[in-house]
Amino acid sequence: MSLHISEKTALMPSSAIRKLVPLSDAAEAKGIKVYHLNVGAPDIKSPDCAINAVMERCAGMHHLSYTNSAGLIQLRRDLVEKYYRKIGIDIEVSELLVEVAGSEAFASAMQIAADRGDEIIVIEPYYTNYQTFAYLNGITLKAVHTSIENDFAIPDISEFEALVTDRTRAVLISNPCNPSGKLFTKEEMLKIGDFCKRHDLFLISDEVYREFCYTDEPHFSAMNIPGCEQNVILVDSVSKRYNLCGARIGCIISHNKEVMAAALKFAQSRLCPPVLGQYAAIGALDTPQSYFDEVKKEYIARRDCAVRMLNAIPGVKASMPYGAFYTIAELPIDNAEDFCRWMLAEFSHDGATTMVTPAAAFYKTPGEGKNQVRVAYVLEVGELEKAINTLALGLEQYLQSR
Repeated sequence: MSLHISEKTALMPSSAIRKLVPLSDAAEAKGIKVYHLNVGAPDIKSPDCAINAVMERCAGMHHLSYTNSAGLIQLRRDLVEKYYRKIGIDIEVSELLVEVAGSEAFASAMQIAADRGDEIIVIEPYYTNYQTFAYLNGITLKAVHTSIENDFAIPDISEFEALVTDRTRAVLISNPCNPSGKLFTKEEMLKIGDFCKRHDLFLISDEVYREFCYTDEPHFSAMNIPGCEQNVILVDSVSKRYNLCGARIGCIISHNKEVMAAALKFAQSRLCPPVLGQYAAIGALDTPQSYFDEVKKEYIARRDCAVRMLNAIPGVKASMPYGAFYTIAELPIDNAEDFCRWMLAEFSHDGATTMVTPAAAFYKTPGEGKNQVRVAYVLEVGELEKAINTLALGLEQYLQSR
């Protein structure tokens, strides 16, 4: 008998966002500049208070030890008092647990809500890693479809009702949405909350992009849905809010005591969250409001630039996002992944190329998203203009070669 990896591992889906990185690395090794619009890793400076907090904590340090599995008590208290209560989310310290980024938080939430063979309703397009963790835990995702044609508006609740079976356990949403930039209205959230209450379902709400909303209507958290207190599991992160992606600090929040007890069991199995990341998060909570005001203003400029330039490309349709920092663009091609690979392996203009993410993996419905890409407008406007211009030139040449 020869050595071989497990069938589960062999069939595990690759990350749509990162699986083309070897092609990007190869292009850069040849001296080609790659404009990275594929991943939500902003170029915006992290707050000084976050970086300084790590440096101050590490000064003279000779030993880096474990923390409590639930996270440093100072961080948990500060999150409750300095952040959540100030934005109208009234929780106790016991209702928050520090996680290894938002990724661990929603992975834990999915496992807490559903057993192997159970189902979770998602709204497509959705964050592709939801599918990865569903696969690893034998959970089936069932999708409510939204379309680029109407900027991914949420359909009537009857479409949610049609998916309910005796194995349905939760609804999982991203608000604002990665990848579409869809921002859920208060009315939409209340309807989804009512649906979850009527069917005794958990509502897992991924709100890591809460600070990036581009409408006059404020973000409405699932935690504030009346009567849904025991249903909601909130997922959050410092990665995007404070531009601390590498800190890998997030949290899971719920008023449901059973949920939090279960989350602690998962947390104990991985010992503790990153210690230096927790120090950075503690410092980040002192970030002044002026920082967020400037960042939001910058993202609106980037969004407007990206949507305008993408829609000016012949045959391309880009949606208008009202949250997060992504847009979905539909291209005049049959296979977006083939195009993305070609851009990295075969095309360059003035020594540069552009990397975006093929969007099919953000959909559950077979065939959906095959001609779409997710564009992360995470570069400053000057670089973003160059990146999209390069994408346009590449698309023109790709179509001519087919």
